[in-house]
Amino acid sequence: MTLMCRFSSNSRKNQIYKAFREVGRVMRTVALLRFLADSGLRARVTAATNKAEAYNGFSAWTPVRQPGRDRRERPGRAGKSVKWNSLLCNLIVFHTAIDMMEVIRQLVAEGWQVTAEDLAQLSPYLTSHILRFGAYATDELHIPPGVFDPALDEVDFGGEQPAAA
Repeated sequence: MTLMCRFSSNSRKNQIYKAFREVGRVMRTVALLRFLADSGLRARVTAATNKAEAYNGFSAWTPVRQPGRDRRERPGRAGKSVKWNSLLCNLIVFHTAIDMMEVIRQLVAEGWQVTAEDLAQLSPYLTSHILRFGAYATDELHIPPGVFDPALDEVDFGGEQPAAA
């Protein structure tokens, strides 16, 4: 019990606190030196950061409510708004990916050569085809969609096979 109190006290006089603080500093320094020395690591970190920022920008483009409005309403509503916005973003990304796959299949059928490098340049965070405040027909919602085929057998991915679900 005494040991747990020492860890949670954050006392700067505590020797264990000081030791863990120094270990943390060493770990951050090693991570920074690896980042600076390895250009491949920097490229991967930059690519991952760019993907996250692209999603954040896309998510901000599709707000369900006005920014700041949730704070003026009852507590708990902000969390629902965030979940709804995340669901909406995921649905739009999925729909865009399906549309992109259809276009890619049409291009391949027309004789175009599509490579994995070409596909790597595409982004599912497109917004130009979305009518945020448009009128959408709902009379076809009762019609079940066709079976989704996630495989793009027409494109050579260099021997890489997607993980089995």
